Amino acid sequence: MARVAVVTGGTRGIGEAISVALRDAGMTVAANYAGNERKAAEFTERTGIKAYKWDVSDFDACLEGCRRIAEELGPIDVLVNNAGITRDATMKRMTREMWDEVIDVNLGGCFNMAKAVFEGMQERKFGRIVNIGSINGQAGQYGQVNYAAAKSGIHGFTKALAQEGARGGVTVNAIAPGYIDTEMVAAVPEDVLAKIVARIPVGRLGKAEEIARGVAFLCGEEAGFITGSTLSINGGQHMY
Repeated sequence: MARVAVVTGGTRGIGEAISVALRDAGMTVAANYAGNERKAAEFTERTGIKAYKWDVSDFDACLEGCRRIAEELGPIDVLVNNAGITRDATMKRMTREMWDEVIDVNLGGCFNMAKAVFEGMQERKFGRIVNIGSINGQAGQYGQVNYAAAKSGIHGFTKALAQEGARGGVTVNAIAPGYIDTEMVAAVPEDVLAKIVARIPVGRLGKAEEIARGVAFLCGEEAGFITGSTLSINGGQHMY
C-alpha cells in the first residue's frame, strides 16, 4: 500500500511542487491549505491530490485534520511542514501581533503537526518528517526578525526531534531554501529582486521543483540513515 504523506501549505508554490513530487514518487498525498478555496480547488483539479483545509497554528485543528486524513487515506507516514507566512517590518514598526502570527504559523505549526503524527510513526517504526526552513533562518534578514526567528527555530526543532525519533525509524530533517521563484518572491520590488539575484552565485532564482526533489529524496525509503540534517538549496548564496 502507498505511504500517506501530508504537506502543509501544499496547494501553492513550493508546497504544490512538493505535493506533486511525492505523488510522482508513489505516495498518497494530502495537501493542507489555510484559506484560498478557489486555488485549492484548482490545485485538486489539476493534480488529482485531495486538499484539506485547516490552520496549522490551531493545535486542535491539526489533530482533527490528521485524524480525518488517516481515516480517509490511511496512517500518515510522511509529514512535510511547509506552511509559512510573512509579516515583514523593522523592529520599530513590528507589532506583537505580527510577531505572534509568524511564530505561531511557521514554528508553532511544526510542533502542532508533528505532535499529531509522531507517536503513530514511532508505533509503526517508520516515519519521515521534513521541515522547510529558510536561508533567512540561517543568515538573518533585515526587516524579518519574526520570520528569521521562526525559521531558525525550525532548524533547532529538527535536530532535537531527530534524536527522539532515530531509534524508532522516524527521521526528521530540514531543507533551507534560498530565494525561489514563487508568488512570495515575485511580490518583491523589481530593483530589490535584481540585487538579491546578483548575490546568488549561480545567477538566478531557484525553482520550486528543485526544492521538491530534495524533499522527495529525504522522504524516501532509502534516506533512513539521514536524520537531524539541514539541506541548503540556495544556489550558493549562503554556505552554512
